[in-house]
Amino acid sequence: MIKIYNKKESTTQNIYLFSEDDWEQEKSSHPNVELFFNGKKNEVFIKTHSDKFDFFIGIGKNTKGFEIQAIANKFSNDYKKNLQAVTTSVHSKLGLDLKEEFVKGLFLGTYLYPFEKSHPFWQENFELHFENISEEEGKNLALKTAALCNGQFAGMEWLNKPANHKKVNQISDFLKSTAEKYSLKYKSFNREESIKEGLGAFVAVNQGSSQEASFTILEYNCGKDDAKTFGLVGKCVLFDTGGISIKPSDNMHYMKSDMGGASAVIGALITASELKLPVNIIAILPITDNAVSENAYLPSDVVTAYNGKTIEVLNTDAEGRMTLADGLSYLSKNYKTDVLIDLATLTGSSVRMFGYTCGAYFSNNDDLKIKLEKSADKTNQRLWNLPLWDIWKDDFTSDVADFKNISMKPFGDCIIAGKFLEQFIEGHENWAHLDIAGVAFGNVGYAKDKMATGYGVQLLLDLIENYNN
Repeated sequence: MIKIYNKKESTTQNIYLFSEDDWEQEKSSHPNVELFFNGKKNEVFIKTHSDKFDFFIGIGKNTKGFEIQAIANKFSNDYKKNLQAVTTSVHSKLGLDLKEEFVKGLFLGTYLYPFEKSHPFWQENFELHFENISEEEGKNLALKTAALCNGQFAGMEWLNKPANHKKVNQISDFLKSTAEKYSLKYKSFNREESIKEGLGAFVAVNQGSSQEASFTILEYNCGKDDAKTFGLVGKCVLFDTGGISIKPSDNMHYMKSDMGGASAVIGALITASELKLPVNIIAILPITDNAVSENAYLPSDVVTAYNGKTIEVLNTDAEGRMTLADGLSYLSKNYKTDVLIDLATLTGSSVRMFGYTCGAYFSNNDDLKIKLEKSADKTNQRLWNLPLWDIWKDDFTSDVADFKNISMKPFGDCIIAGKFLEQFIEGHENWAHLDIAGVAFGNVGYAKDKMATGYGVQLLLDLIENYNN
């Protein structure tokens, strides 16, 4: 439980936040500290007394909200062995919005895999005391931070798990218990049921697996008649060998990360449910792995997707767009949504284009583009728009089916994938596809190797919460 109160007493552990300008004005109040501290961004100095610890944290100049969060995140992780589970006062000139970013960062920075709440900040005796914060503001801030951590950490846990610890039945059990906990509607189709439903593109990917399919639908309903409904589809390939078009062995262990889209959707759904946001969310997770076996789908196969369109398979490693195609068309045909968004660690092409800086996104709605970019910039979970020109459709038109699942050209695959998915949204006029392959899994402060970044959760939440603003 997170506890945040208005400052009422002196404390043995104190955190002082200073911009460079504020430090110049107030450094005389902290004799000797100026020899070691200047208020520069991410600068930390620890001053110890016989009975207390003072942490001085620099936030630089003109620091934005997401930067405050990142500074706090880094501090929590870097100094976890120095911090104590005691009442802690935070001294700063930050307004309420920046206080919120700081607190989020403090607690998000406690994440380690596997997550066990071992950090001092999660212990019973830890409290945060702020100056100039009301009781209600402190309570709301604690609730929002806890909800974000619970959601984001849940998604990160699943993304970080090794392949043998995230089988279809294991994540399905988790989603069932999550649905029960938050009173969500839950429905899932196994392989046989998916065949009967006509989910041919999804089944094609799953048919080579020794594991059952689990085409999963989760629904959060706020109970308000005029609430906006958000449709979210998250790519949930638990491990991607590439199938018959097998990937090179180098770095294949990273393919446990191919459910990055699903982890963002899971995180946003849990947080929205905990906060009881006044929206409706319908989330579809087409859960499978992409395996190699005598039953695996083959290059040259032609399969029929849920919307009746046929797909010629040229590369079985382009499996994500196959599962998303059925996810998008099923959602569009069976539910009415105001906004439709899919997220996926989809293409190496997006990584080659943008590296680890931002995700590529595509949308058929200019207003949604503006809202997405506003949320992306605000949360620093950045996106860059790429075109959906009809000329790209020519590159995946097939001679033996409606579409090929890839273009044979050695460029623009993330655009081809986006244009391909557009064929399965059933005319939805407010859709976006987010290719987050370069940003969902990467270098992080809490681990030596690449791990889950948590990308997408705060982006989706900010979009959902501020959609009507």
